[in-house]
Formats: sequence, C-alpha cells, structure tokens
Amino acid sequence: MDVMSLLIQAVSGAVGGNVGGSLNKNASLGPTLNSVLGAVGGVGGGQLLGTSMAGLLGNATAGNVSASALIGLALPLIAGFLKKKA
Repeated sequence: MDVMSLLIQAVSGAVGGNVGGSLNKNASLGPTLNSVLGAVGGVGGGQLLGTSMAGLLGNATAGNVSASALIGLALPLIAGFLKKKA
C-alpha cells in the first residue's frame, strides 16, 4: 500500500460521493460531507474490494478506482438515508 494508491482511492471515492449526492438531492449531505464520506468509503472500498475488482476488470488501477468509486458513492447515500429517518 503506497501513498499514490491511497490518494487515487480517496479522490475516486470523493468523486463517487459527490455523484451519489447529486443523484439523490433529497438525501444529500452537502458537497463537503459527501466528499469526506466518499473519500473515507473510497479508501475502505479500495482496500477491501480493489483486488477482486482488478481481477474482474483485468487491470489493477481500474479495479482500484472502480471499487473506490462504488463504495464512495454508497456511503454518503446510506448516511443520507439514515439522517433522513432520524
């Protein structure tokens, strides 16, 4: 795990978080919180699912970015739905 892969995971997760916030404007937490939650989810998702997605896509970087973006997209959406219910 090097710094560059962590940076790629955080950036792709933040982008995924903002995409998730723009897809569901009612449950959006705002651009700053969507970015932070997306970055956290991106790093976690890249660490957990990066190698399996890399095997599916055939490229380590593409797997890392896609796993980070998917989890980064999901985490702000889940937090937004939980915030709405509370």
